[in-house]
Amino acid sequence: MALLSDLLIVVGRIITILPLLLFITLFMGKRAIGELPVFDFLVIITLASVVGADIADPDIQHFPTIVAIIMIGLLQKVVSHLKIANRKIGKLLTFEPTIVVYDGTFLNQNLKKIGFSIDNILQMLRDKDVFEISEVDIAIIEANGSLSVLKKSEKKSVTREDLKITNSTSSISYPVIIEGKIDLSVLQVINLDEDWLHKQLQQKQITSVKDIFFASINYKNELQISLYDESVINIPSIKH
Repeated sequence: MALLSDLLIVVGRIITILPLLLFITLFMGKRAIGELPVFDFLVIITLASVVGADIADPDIQHFPTIVAIIMIGLLQKVVSHLKIANRKIGKLLTFEPTIVVYDGTFLNQNLKKIGFSIDNILQMLRDKDVFEISEVDIAIIEANGSLSVLKKSEKKSVTREDLKITNSTSSISYPVIIEGKIDLSVLQVINLDEDWLHKQLQQKQITSVKDIFFASINYKNELQISLYDESVINIPSIKH
C-alpha cells in the first residue's frame, strides 16, 4: 500500500507541476533552446533540478517546490528586464562575442580564451557551407555558442543561373599543418610531399613549421596560413 501511495503522489505531482512549468515557460518569454543566454540556461537547469527532485522523492514537501518554481520564473523575468534596461548588467550575465577567424586567418589566442579547437571551428564552418578558410572575411562565436560567418564579397553565394556557367570543381581546402605539425597523409593524397611544402613556406618567408597554427591547401595547391604570431593582424573589437 505504501508503494501505491507513493506512486499516486508522484502522478499527482506530475499532473500539477507540468501545467505550472508550461505557464512559467510562457511567462519567461520565447527562447530557442539552442540559443539560450547563460543566465537563462542556468534557470532551466535549476528548474529541472527542483522539479526532478520533487517528482522523484515523495517525502519532499510539494508546496515549497511550487513556490520555488514561481520564484525562479519571477527572478528570470526581473533579470531579463534589467539586462534590457542596463547593458552593463547584460554584459556581466553573458559572454561577449569572440572573433575566431579574420580575413581567412585563425585567431589562436581567441580560440584559447573560449576553449574552442580548430576542429570545432572547421566543423561549424562546414555547417555554414564554408569549406575553404580563405573565403571567410570574419567568423564570430556568439554569446550563445553559435558561429556567425561573413564571407568575403567575392565569395558570396550566387546561383549558376546568374553566372550562366556549368559545373566546375568545388572549392575545398584540406588541413596540412595543425598546431605546428604536418599531416603527411594529406600531402600523400594530393600527390605532394614534405619537400614541396617546405619550399612553399620558404617562399612565404616562414622558416619553421612550428610557427604555424594552421595551414590548409586547396585544389589549386594554394596554401592558406594562420601563424601563432598575431601581432601583424589588426583585429576589430566586437562588444555586442
